[in-house]
Parts: sequence; C-alpha cells; structure tokens
Amino acid sequence: MRLKTFSRGGVHPPENKLSAGMAIRELPPPELVIIPVSQHLGSPAKVLVERGDEVIVGQLIAESTGFISTNIHASVSGKVLKVDRFPDSTGYRNMAVQIQVEGDRWSEDIDRSDDVVPNTVLGQEDIRKKILEAGVVGLGGATFPSHVKLMVPKGKTAEYLLINGVECEPYLTADHMLMMERSEEIVAGIKLLMRGLGVEKAILGIENNKPDAIGKMKKLTDGTPIRVQGLKVKYPQGGEKQLVHALLKREVPSGGLPIDVGVVVFNVGTANAVYEAVMKSRPLIDRVVTVTGKSLEKPSNFQVRIGTPVSYLIEKAGGLPGDTAKVINGGPMMGKALSDLDVPVVKGSSGIVVIRDEEASRKEVKPCIRCTRCVGVCPMGLEPYLLMTLSEKKLFERMETEKVMDCMECGSCSFTCPSARPLLDYIRLGKAEVGKIMRSRKAV
Repeated sequence: MRLKTFSRGGVHPPENKLSAGMAIRELPPPELVIIPVSQHLGSPAKVLVERGDEVIVGQLIAESTGFISTNIHASVSGKVLKVDRFPDSTGYRNMAVQIQVEGDRWSEDIDRSDDVVPNTVLGQEDIRKKILEAGVVGLGGATFPSHVKLMVPKGKTAEYLLINGVECEPYLTADHMLMMERSEEIVAGIKLLMRGLGVEKAILGIENNKPDAIGKMKKLTDGTPIRVQGLKVKYPQGGEKQLVHALLKREVPSGGLPIDVGVVVFNVGTANAVYEAVMKSRPLIDRVVTVTGKSLEKPSNFQVRIGTPVSYLIEKAGGLPGDTAKVINGGPMMGKALSDLDVPVVKGSSGIVVIRDEEASRKEVKPCIRCTRCVGVCPMGLEPYLLMTLSEKKLFERMETEKVMDCMECGSCSFTCPSARPLLDYIRLGKAEVGKIMRSRKAV
C-alpha cells in the first residue's frame, strides 16, 4: 500500500545562504535586453511591436492571447532591434523582442515613489484586471498567471490564502531579503490578494532559519487576519502541496490543486508584485534575483530588469570565477544548467548559482541496492527507483499509472541515493514523454 504523502519525506541539503543579509541592489539597465513573449505557463503573448519601434519602460509589447496567458511589457526604453527567436534558459530558441537601451524613460502612469500606498476599496474584478494588465505571474518559479489563480473554479470554495516565504532551496535568499526590505509592501499585497480571492484568513509560512523575517512580518501583521507561522527547516517545504500540509494539515489529492482543499497559494515575491501592480500601476518589469556561488567574489541580491543577460549579473557580482564548472538557473536542487550565459532573466528567474568544479562532478553510477531511501524522502509518496527503471525501458504508459506526473522534480531522490543514480534525469525524460501521450489523447 502506498504511503501517505506530504507528512513524510524531505531532505536537509547544506543551506549555503552566502548572500543572506546582502541588501537588494538595483542594477542599471544593460545595453541590450531580450524579452521573451512566453514567460508564463499557458499561451505565449502576441507581439505588438515591430523592428524600429521606440518603446518606454512599462509599455505593453505583447498581449495576453487566452485564458491562461498574460501580458509582457518593456522593461527598458529604447529601440526595438528585432522580433525573432532567441535562445532562452531552456536551451531552445523562442520568440522574443530585442531592445537596444536608450535612456530610461518610464510610462507616466507608473508611480515610482517609495511611499507605501494604503489599500483602496477595490472590488475583486478591479484587482484581477489590474493584475492581468500588469502581467503578474507566480514568482516562486511556476509562473502561473496570478489573475487566473484568483478566479475560483465553479464548485470550489477558497477558505485560506497561503503565502510562501519558505525559500527552502539552498543558496537562494531573494525572498528572504524581499521580506526584510519590502515587508510593508508584501503585507499590502497579501491584503489585496485576500480581497481579490474573497477570503478572510491568510497564513504566511516562513522557515525558522529566517528569524529576522519572521519577527518583522509578525510585528507588521499583528491585529490583522494575517497569521505568520514559523516552519521546521526541511526541503522541499516550499512546494505548494507541501506548504498546504505544513500549515493546515490538508493533503491535496493526486493530480489535484490546492483549491481542491480550499486553499490558494502565492509567493511573497508575487504578493509584492501584486501590490505594485494594483497600487502603483507598475507592470512586472523587474524582479529580485540571487546571484551566488562559493567562488563568486560578491554573492548578491539584485533588482534586475526583465530581459537582462545572465552574464551581466555575473559581471556585477565580480565576474565568472576560473574554477566554474556550470551555472545553474534557479537553485541547485531544482534548477537546470545554462548552456549560454547571454540568455535573459525572465519573470521566473529566482537565482543564478555558479558551481565550482569540485561540486559539479558526478559520482560513479552504481547499481541500485534497493535501500528505498528515494522512496522515504519523496514528498509525493512516489517510488523514484521504479520510475527511473520504467523510463529507461520506455514504459511510459506504466509511468503514467505510477503517477509520474505528480513528481515535482525536487531532486530529493537523487540527492539521497547512495548509488549516485540519476533518478531525476530519467524521471524528467519520462515525464516529458508521458506529457506527449496525454496531449495526443486529448487531441483525439
């Protein structure tokens, strides 16, 4: 019988929060940006500009094309050089707008002051519309359009809004510093999300390795319907389903979503972006990115314009160390190695981790010893050793039966395997094939 999920599993990789305590530093725009038109789950946005057009910061350059889609805005001012396919962090060439930066002219609609604007009496539809117009998506990595999350499906009821301040991925500190420096804006964004969702209860979950953030957020939310809860340090507690269980002891069913148990989850960065969108009329044109690594001269938390080359961030953090073996987009557990350092920062870019030679080399792969450690740490209650075997043998329909699509690709299985087996690599390959099978089935 399959073990219960969520209440078990998890690992404790070295935290390596090298940039903890490093204040967020706003980087000036680079000379050239490349802004992909698909920075979100769902349909790519439709390009509205052409080569030679002049654009300003905050201008709409690609518009939403469907229910699950969202807008894309110019993060810089200047001239459009190309509308073409460019390489992105996936390694593929996808449609994007290339802009030569000229000055820094902003849309007059954007409130650029540092004043925290009090919440106004806006209705649900007004809040959702502003979030859609601003192109806000989940900044925890999933990049699901935020306005869609606020639209509770028929037959479902939202009871709780959960805010994810866990940031359990090693090395990353962007959310931590955001909570320290923009706590008032985050609280204002949480209140807007509560109103947009129509709920009266919200919980902000923060792991106990961030006591300063817990203390600050508790002080700001005292006397409000927002509760701040410290959580045991455990990876991957930042996953939506894991957070729902940690805070409410509710289990999201296989193939289901948090709304199936009355919950909607947003990241702290998303709450900040929602505040800026609704109260400042500021589109999602930049975000905080951690740039870090053990050999990096200046591990940092940067405020970065969307479309900025990764190489520009590394340069501002002291340059690429000589012992670099790979550069990871995201954290070391769930992130993926970049093949090109000139790919752009996008809405879902939470961190850039520079990995040294001695840390990047893989150990010799040995036969599975049937220790079941991978089963014990899987937060989704799966059997990673079996899924890898099925993937190797191309038994993709059996993988679907074994619920491979529930895998959140956290990497806990590979991390704990004493035989250094590439469990996650094969599971990812299998998931891609199962996804193709499921799409073809729907198309029939």
